[in-house]
Amino acid sequence: MTSSVFEAQTIDLYAVRRQVDAVLEDFIVGKAGAAAGRGHPPEVAQTVRDFLAAGGKRIRALLCVVGWHAAGGGEDATSAVRVAASLELFVVFALIHDDIMDDSTSRRGRPAVHRVLRARLGVDARAERLGAGGALLVGNLALMWAQELLHTAHLEPGRQRRVHELYDAMLEEVMYGQYLDVMGTGRGADDVGAALHIIRYKTATATVQRPLQLGAAAAGAGEVVMDVFTRLGLPLGEAFQLRDDLLDVFGSPDGACAPGLSDLREGKRTVLLALGLPRADPVQRERLRPLVGRVDLEESEAAEVREILQATGARDETERMIASRFGDVMRAVDGAGFPPAADRALRGLAVKATRYTS
Repeated sequence: MTSSVFEAQTIDLYAVRRQVDAVLEDFIVGKAGAAAGRGHPPEVAQTVRDFLAAGGKRIRALLCVVGWHAAGGGEDATSAVRVAASLELFVVFALIHDDIMDDSTSRRGRPAVHRVLRARLGVDARAERLGAGGALLVGNLALMWAQELLHTAHLEPGRQRRVHELYDAMLEEVMYGQYLDVMGTGRGADDVGAALHIIRYKTATATVQRPLQLGAAAAGAGEVVMDVFTRLGLPLGEAFQLRDDLLDVFGSPDGACAPGLSDLREGKRTVLLALGLPRADPVQRERLRPLVGRVDLEESEAAEVREILQATGARDETERMIASRFGDVMRAVDGAGFPPAADRALRGLAVKATRYTS
């Protein structure tokens, strides 16, 4: 990478994102060309390309490249950028599958992939089932492509082996976390410990801990650096998800992120809800239970739920949990002794992941 991306005191994260996006675009264009040559349906690669183009913070990719620099990987982070790009294809897989399981209507301001495919089938009575099946296969291909792209990082054998071990661990953790989330929805909704357990495996590892460690492994880091990234990665990942849960229910103060209905309609086992239920008085609890998890929940009813979660102190306690974890992250960074550029980038990304941003 050039000095415009890495300098003595700063890492240009915007330039990193552009490089990651360029790798993804080149890879998907190649896949589209290969599909055309083999007579495969062209809409599959285009669906993945559209999903990537719809947005996303690319926080996993950025953390991966910052992990490279934190581990002393040097100025030329070409291999780390390719590992980072692979993570974004993994995210496509994970979110498409998540939307199928939640039957979400939208993602990143656009209709969810399974909804798009369902609509293409028109009045076919099997449209719902077939649309979900088609989206499942698109997600599977995204995961296969993520692992294929990972192989193009051109790392020396020892580093490549470590990167793939960490990647495999991340995949397993996400699958177990998603399983816990799916099978636990609607049960034990007032169990904060269970909700945090889901967050750790479904989100915290794959969003922060493993991306940092993957970048560090690509740079040849030892266990000392890996341990630091566990100490800061898990609390930062948890804080990231706690913030996301608040955004889904309450939106952001600046209006950039509007309050949503999806978590409330699904009855998702969030920490926010787990805090609110036991704190509610009998009247509040009697009102909450029939509303949370109601698939046809209206906005006026969701407003009632928000008022109760606010009145019980659940919202404020979730904010305190975020602040506590942010403090843990800063203490881990303080004691890490990372190069100045990586130190500054990690602090900035920690703020970005835990504040109200759309």
